[in-house]
Amino acid sequence: MDKADLTIGDIKRHFRTISIPASIGFLFNTLFNVVDSFYAGRLGTDVLAGMAISFPIFFLILSISSGVGNGATALSAIAIGKRDKIYFHAIAKNAILLAVIFGIVLPVLSPLYLGPLFRLAGAEGEVLAVGIRYTEVILIGSVFFILNFVFNGILNSQGNTKPFRNYLVAGFLANLILDPLFIFGWFGLPEMGVAGVALATVVVQFGGSVYLFYHVLKSEIFEMDIFREVKIRFDAIKDILSQGIPSSISSATIALGVFIINYFVLQYGGSDTVAAYGVSMRIEQIALIPTIGLNVAVLSIAGQNYGADNIDRVREARRKGTLYGVIIMLVGTVLIVPLAPYLIAFFDPSESVVEAGTTYLRIEAIAFTTYVFLNINISTLQGIKKPQFAIWIGVYRQVLPFAIFYFLGTTLGWGIFGVWWGIVIINWSAVVISTLYTNYKLNQAEKNPSHSG
Repeated sequence: MDKADLTIGDIKRHFRTISIPASIGFLFNTLFNVVDSFYAGRLGTDVLAGMAISFPIFFLILSISSGVGNGATALSAIAIGKRDKIYFHAIAKNAILLAVIFGIVLPVLSPLYLGPLFRLAGAEGEVLAVGIRYTEVILIGSVFFILNFVFNGILNSQGNTKPFRNYLVAGFLANLILDPLFIFGWFGLPEMGVAGVALATVVVQFGGSVYLFYHVLKSEIFEMDIFREVKIRFDAIKDILSQGIPSSISSATIALGVFIINYFVLQYGGSDTVAAYGVSMRIEQIALIPTIGLNVAVLSIAGQNYGADNIDRVREARRKGTLYGVIIMLVGTVLIVPLAPYLIAFFDPSESVVEAGTTYLRIEAIAFTTYVFLNINISTLQGIKKPQFAIWIGVYRQVLPFAIFYFLGTTLGWGIFGVWWGIVIINWSAVVISTLYTNYKLNQAEKNPSHSG
């Protein structure tokens, strides 16, 4: 159990072995989506639009997947820290059960919500037809999406992020071949169009489920005899949902927040500024990729050490994760600020888009590091079984801006600058709130070492 034991050994080494493979994996996951967009673009604008309107459903699958996966990571890590093999395997079995249930319910109920939801978004004609074709296939594979996050959560809890990295790299390479194979009907296969994009994704996800489950079976902590013997436990299901639902809701608030920002950007700046904001978000997300692995590392290390009642080590993981993340984002800031116009122009060379995007990125640079503080604090809280805070800070960051943007943009007359500076103000105030709350909960955990609840 030594390799999987994050309660001992050099924390710096644990960060390297956990965060670097995880970050590389997420980079290739981003490239996977780029490949889909590239090939879909060869099919025409209606196909791209149809895939775009499917985003809420796709996001729902990812939110459920990340919620159950984060719950599995935190609870499995705590069980390892407590040396409780029975509970570890109970979490594994019941998380897999939840993945299968969600994976069946989502496609079975899809006729009730797909059409109405897409029409509500304004889709009609070919765009509506494409969106439904694409989403129906994706939903069939939703069970594999969720299972992959569960299997990865079990492996993450042991500090092992390499299998998921390997799967995402291999998945990217496979998608390069499968997309055109299914879309255009190469080698005698039927020409499937947009359904081929979705099928390629499902095939890759299925392959990931097989590969990751194999690594779970051979992992250091896993014992098949115990896995077979543990029962379906409602307390374990409740624990997983208690950990996972806040994470899923927090993810959902991000979509709401983007909608609110786009609304005000459109009011104050117009369609070119909306395009500039969309491009700028991609650049920010790419800059954040190296820090994603740090969140995984903090959650895994914090969970095991919380289970072992070693709060000092939880604090150390949080400090180091924050320090490494801030350094990475400061380097990113130094690169992005002077290169902003060139980065924007790479995606959209329109002069108005470049100007608006450059202004946004150079103001937003003040807040780049806030994402590190917020994500590390939330990962720490998840690791000590206090995940509910993610909901409230998500609502604060994504819903409160409606009032802030109106006050700055309309009442004070700042216009689009009210939106840009509003984002900075909201993010830094959220950092202060999350830091104070995390400190408070860590102090509580130290005074009351019982972590059974």
